[in-house]
Amino acid sequence: MKGKLEPSERQKLIEEGKNLKEGLLALEEDLLKLTDDLQQEAQCIPNMTHPDVPIGGEDCSTIRKTYGSPREFIFPVKDHLQLGKQLDLFDLDAASEVSGSKFYYLKNEAVMLEMGLINWTLSEVMRRGFIPLTTPEIVRSSVVEKCGFQPRGTNTQVYSIEGTDQCLIGTAEIPVGGIHMDSILSESLLPLKYVAFSHCFRTEAGAAGTATKGLYRVHQFSKVEMFILCRPDESDSYLEELIRIEEDLFSSLGLHYKTLDMASEDLGAPAYRKYDIEAWMPGLERFGEISSASNCRDYQSRRLGIRYRPSEPSSATPKKGKSSLAPPQFVHTLNATACAIPRMIVCLLENYQQEDGSIIIPEPLRPFVGGLELIAPKSR
Repeated sequence: MKGKLEPSERQKLIEEGKNLKEGLLALEEDLLKLTDDLQQEAQCIPNMTHPDVPIGGEDCSTIRKTYGSPREFIFPVKDHLQLGKQLDLFDLDAASEVSGSKFYYLKNEAVMLEMGLINWTLSEVMRRGFIPLTTPEIVRSSVVEKCGFQPRGTNTQVYSIEGTDQCLIGTAEIPVGGIHMDSILSESLLPLKYVAFSHCFRTEAGAAGTATKGLYRVHQFSKVEMFILCRPDESDSYLEELIRIEEDLFSSLGLHYKTLDMASEDLGAPAYRKYDIEAWMPGLERFGEISSASNCRDYQSRRLGIRYRPSEPSSATPKKGKSSLAPPQFVHTLNATACAIPRMIVCLLENYQQEDGSIIIPEPLRPFVGGLELIAPKSR
């Protein structure tokens, strides 16, 4: 076009340029759609698994540790539903009318117990160097996906807000994971340890049976969650730290529990390795999951774009005009449940029930519930 051209030849090239421009726009639109489709497919691929993870379904999970023994009762044991009704601690019938099944009102001492458990857990975990947070409870669906959860589909556990790109969180892991999205952290800041309180919302799609009765499996609940961002070479040791904190908390409450190294089919998409803790619930006559701790390695940080820059400069000789700074690397992320409130209330009511129908409050919690030592039956 810059040279000397016949008018007809120039016009022909102008037309060709227009066609190329239009074709390029169409290709770019196709590329955007294909990139989005590829991202959606890629996000369905789960994390790798640790070499020592048991292969198979939940029944293949191995017991890593057992603590305590079941309490022996000399009277007929009641479940938390019976105890809650007799002590006027919660109302599921009214909640069902107001909100639907799997919702609840906490009442009287149960409210104090929830607040006490939250504050006790926060104080215990903060003593171990964790930064306390409260989080947004509505997040963009893209952040949910980047954390390894599927916000859509027939069996999704996620509540999506119609007409928006937002969801209710199922765990504080999601908004805490998003705090440092698309950023490069200084190595000196690592590890970053957070303990977050939030409400959690889950559809519990596909859940059925006696394991869902009462407070055990609900659509909305309070939870205290731990979250760590660290260097890749430290994530295995921080998983051990997280499970040790969980075990210390539950031991101090006098619970009988077992820690499981979860099998490959029960890890979920983000986890490289996961430990679950199941506590004995005498009223339900079985162990029930009360917490888990997962090492996700760089599965979430790659999707969220969370990197750190090593403090040691790159050993390679930099090219002329290039920086000697070490290239950024992806952090590893870990998460663990410090206290899922409804299930902890189930454990405490069923394990600490007395023959007269009262409930003893474990000693560590008493300063956090106004000095209350006993939940006694109400006088008529």
